[in-house]
Amino acid sequence: MSTLTHFDAQGQAHMVDVAAKPASHRIGIAGGRINMQPGTLAIIESGNAKKGDVLGIARVAGIMAAKKTSDLIPLCHPLALTRVAIEFKVLHASPSHAAGILCQATVETVGPTGVEMEALTAVSAALLTIYDMCKAVDRGMVMTDIMLLEKHGGKSGSFVNPGATSHENV
Repeated sequence: MSTLTHFDAQGQAHMVDVAAKPASHRIGIAGGRINMQPGTLAIIESGNAKKGDVLGIARVAGIMAAKKTSDLIPLCHPLALTRVAIEFKVLHASPSHAAGILCQATVETVGPTGVEMEALTAVSAALLTIYDMCKAVDRGMVMTDIMLLEKHGGKSGSFVNPGATSHENV
């Protein structure tokens, strides 16, 4: 098992020194879901939400959050992101799952450290924005399954989350 890299030899929190690491193309893909009442999903799909285009605004919120991750997560490095893409998939209620929306964020950079936290932050902010915009009609929405789906690049190479089957085909 690896050691926690955000602690020094004395156990104090610190920002990891990445100065000697070579720059490489890095990709982080994260996903998450927000469950809601079918009527709430119908409002989102119809474009009749009082606050406007729910998914359009949530997409912008996710992009903005990825760019601000180092302002929110204390030990994250500020990164020059080369790409942030936010995708949504509407899931109508069925016997196997509640009505909801899947969100997937793909974040890329060329640099000495990865973008997993930026992808996770993007998904979280996008889902929170959906909640904020729809809470007047559905305060019982639940955000769930926020996870790293994949990461590529860097010394450790690629990782594909084996538990991410619920996020396929976003």
